[in-house]
Amino acid sequence: MDKIIISPSKYVQGENILASIGQYVKPIGGNPMAIADGFVTDLVSETVKKSFLQADMPLNMELFNGECSRPEIERLLAITKEVKADVIIGIGGGKTLDTAKSIGFYLQIPVVVVPTIASTDAPTSALAVIYTPEGEFSEYLMIPTNPNMVLMDTKIIAGAPARLLVSGIGDALSTYFEARACAASGASTMAGGAPTLAAQAMAKLCYETILENGLKAKVAVENNLSSPAVEHIIEANTYLSGIGFESSGLAAAHAIHNGLTKLEECHHLYHGEKVAFGTLVQLVLENAAMEEIDTVINFCRELGLPTNLHDMGVKELNREKLMEVAEASCAEGETIHNMPFEVTPTAVLSAILVAHDLGSRK
Repeated sequence: MDKIIISPSKYVQGENILASIGQYVKPIGGNPMAIADGFVTDLVSETVKKSFLQADMPLNMELFNGECSRPEIERLLAITKEVKADVIIGIGGGKTLDTAKSIGFYLQIPVVVVPTIASTDAPTSALAVIYTPEGEFSEYLMIPTNPNMVLMDTKIIAGAPARLLVSGIGDALSTYFEARACAASGASTMAGGAPTLAAQAMAKLCYETILENGLKAKVAVENNLSSPAVEHIIEANTYLSGIGFESSGLAAAHAIHNGLTKLEECHHLYHGEKVAFGTLVQLVLENAAMEEIDTVINFCRELGLPTNLHDMGVKELNREKLMEVAEASCAEGETIHNMPFEVTPTAVLSAILVAHDLGSRK
């Protein structure tokens, strides 16, 4: 199997970097189309317009209606074609960014993503998640290239609710452990090959970075301020975790996250909050050392990430419902089968209950 690593062509991070977006976009396109939802438009439009004016460039801006659905993609595709845009810019959360990626894919034009939160590692990836207009999952759009550029304005991200940053840390927490499992099993990654040493090193650095900086970053963001720790966490949540998961592989933690969506009590949780508990379940499933499990539990507690089912809103431990979670986690094609041993729903149920018990102890 060939070793493959994929990534954005350019990653730029800094405080107030949105004020320089014009100069960063200029080398890759002369007639940009930017999309953002109403809230983000109110937040950034003046800064963005001023930056393109200073760069002596035109700017087309269109409101994103909030759902990365086929009808919304088609609507924005038509507008982007009409103005003859030669680069698409998505500013906002994951659905806005995925819509921009989709438009770039269908029109074969460069894509610039500008996340306003650091709650997942999706911005750097060659993937878009498409929903129905009603908000239900529809399909994955696999895109042959990663975004041309990712711009992370740390001042804007530090001003977002701390829970979003912490959720991103929960998502990033799984990166190293899933990469380690895939390396042991020899599973193919989302990049379509075996992991490189560089991708595995990024996955490990991601884990080390969030352990060292997570709590400090959370406190700073709770005060709507940036800091060196916040800068490090934004890079870990977005770039290190993004390259780490896509080019090193996913395993049990994300499959268990998918299984947990079967529990209505967990629907209020963010992606990374469920992934954090999924990471703990994966460690139990692979019988990791208690020292490592304790480190993860204590870290999650410090940040307010769930360490047991009660933390996630599950009041009663119903074995039948939990077995549904375990079975969904082990569905055909799920990434849990990238673990270096055979995994059964019964084994997952056991790991969920043990993880819950360990994460409940004080």
